[in-house]
Order: sequence, then structure tokens, then C-alpha cells
Amino acid sequence: MATEMEFFGAGEWVLLLLWFTAIIWPLFYAIRHKTSLALSLTVGLLLAYLVQVIYLLGVRQFWLGNESWYMWSDFWLVPSRTSSLEWMHTLISAGFLHNPFDPLHVLGNILVIALIGVPLEQRLGMKRFTAVYLIGLVGGSVSWWLMNYDSTTPSLGASGAAFGLFGAYLAGWPRDEVAFPLILIRKWPVYVIALIYFALEVARAYQTLGLQQASDVAHMAHLGGFIAAYFLLPFVARGGPYELGVEDGGPSSSSDVRARLNRMKANMADLSELEDPWTSKGVDVPRNVRETLQKLRASADEPETRQAWMERLAELAQCTECDADLVVIEGKGGPHLQCAKNPNHLNWP
Repeated sequence: MATEMEFFGAGEWVLLLLWFTAIIWPLFYAIRHKTSLALSLTVGLLLAYLVQVIYLLGVRQFWLGNESWYMWSDFWLVPSRTSSLEWMHTLISAGFLHNPFDPLHVLGNILVIALIGVPLEQRLGMKRFTAVYLIGLVGGSVSWWLMNYDSTTPSLGASGAAFGLFGAYLAGWPRDEVAFPLILIRKWPVYVIALIYFALEVARAYQTLGLQQASDVAHMAHLGGFIAAYFLLPFVARGGPYELGVEDGGPSSSSDVRARLNRMKANMADLSELEDPWTSKGVDVPRNVRETLQKLRASADEPETRQAWMERLAELAQCTECDADLVVIEGKGGPHLQCAKNPNHLNWP
């Protein structure tokens, strides 16, 4: 099957490379520097949208020519072609495209990913958050594809992923309070925000013909992303730093607290490169702490996550020298595990 990319000239390839770079660079930066992936996603989506707008505002006419093919049609989700293996990539790629004539669409998605995604990432950690985001994105795309199997109308946007964040947060920590512009800009319980959005989407969907294409909005993709992430969140969050349903008000996203945590994170040691307190003393790691220690070293890349795993480790272990209880102390370089009786006995890292 022929693709539009077969007709690309040098100009189209340059713009396509720019679009890929706009998406990938912020994500690479977040992974490399261990910053928020949710915020990097918002930057990537916005930059990718700006590339689309630049193309339509004149580059297409004055640089590429009036006969140029539309740049991103090979990355739209078109239900009638998606069953073919060569178009399966559109289940994901469509989530990084938006209608260039509808800026409110991309801004709405960015708002949700930033305000809901950041605290959810603090609950899950980067890797589990990435899994949830992809579940919402793919779940929304698959739902729209199956409900409009023969349609040739393209679908695009990150709304399925954004609604997936609502569904995942509702399933995991519904009583967390996050700042959100719902009537008033204030902190609202997650279950209030998520259920309002879900109810409104159901109502809008039933105003169309059987959840089909009587609207320009892919309502079934929104609902599909929400439902997929809601039911799969318990499996993704299993073994994570926070128990499901814990009620502690939720991670703080205030600027002063976030700044303090960012400074702490910049000075935190990489636990995967350090010997654990037992090995460094020449003794075997106690059997009852091995699993927790492994999870701590593998996933504690955020100060809050490290704090949670260290507190769990302190509950299970004792000092390697005097068998006293262990405590977790917050320092400039992040949380530290210490002997409650004599810090000189054990102070790690």
C-alpha cells in the first residue's frame, strides 16, 4: 500500500524530522536527567503542535509548494486501514498529533497531563507512569478503531491518554487532592474531577449516534482510555512505592515544596551503583529485606519514592552492628537510612 511519505521531498523530510525531534527530545531529557516525564510530555505535545501550525501558516505554500501532500497523514489513526500491520503504529503516533485549527484541544490535553499527570507520576514513579500513559493512549485508539471500523475519517489527539490518567488516578488514589480549574481554581479530590469528566463524556457520547462519528470529537476514544487505565492500574501499580487507596492528601505540587524536592533530587546518590549497608559490612543481606531493597534500588529515582521504600526497609531491618531500630532521616542528598541508636553504626547512603 502506497504511503504519503513516498512523495516527500527534502522540505517535507526536514519538517518531519523536526516534528520527531520536538516529541523525542523532551522525553529523552526527562529520562536522562530524571525530571518529570509528565511535564516533558506537555512540552513535547506543544512543540509538535507548533510544528504543525508553522507548516499550515505558510511553509506549505511558500517552501514546499501548493501541491505538497499533507505532512502527517501517515501518522493519523484511520480506522478502515488500522487492521493492516503497516498502520498499527498509528494507534500510538496519532496521540502526538492535534488538529492545527483547534488550539483548545491541545491546550486542554496539556492542562490535564500537567495537573493530573505530575502528581500521578509522583505516586507511580516514571516507569509505571509511562505504562499508564501508553495504556490510556492505546486503549483510546483501539476503542475508536473498533467502534468505527469502516470509517475513513482520521482521528488524532492525546485525549485518550489524558482521560487514561483520570481513570488510573481514580482507581489508585481517589481521595488525593490536586489543584484543578473546576469552577474554581483550587484543590479538588481526584474522584470529583475524574467522575465529572467521565460523566460529561458519557453524556456527550450519547448525544451522538451510538457513540459513532456524529461529532468531530472521538468520545469513545476518551472513554476507552479512561476505562482501560482504570482497570489495569492495579496491575501496573503492584509493587510500587505507594499502596493503592492510601489517604495522605496526595503528593504536594506547590512550587516551594517542588523546588526543595528538585534540589534534593539533584544531590541524591544513585543507589544502583552503591553497595547496600549489609554487603559493605561483609554480611549477608537478611532474607526478609531483599525484595524491598531490590525495589528501592531499582525504582527510587524520586525523593518521595525513595522515602517510601526506605521507610518500609526501616520497618523490616535492624542495625548491622547493634540490632537497634532503623530510622529514615531527610538530608540535602535525599532520605538516609540510619541507626536510631548510633548513626555511626549505619548511615546509608
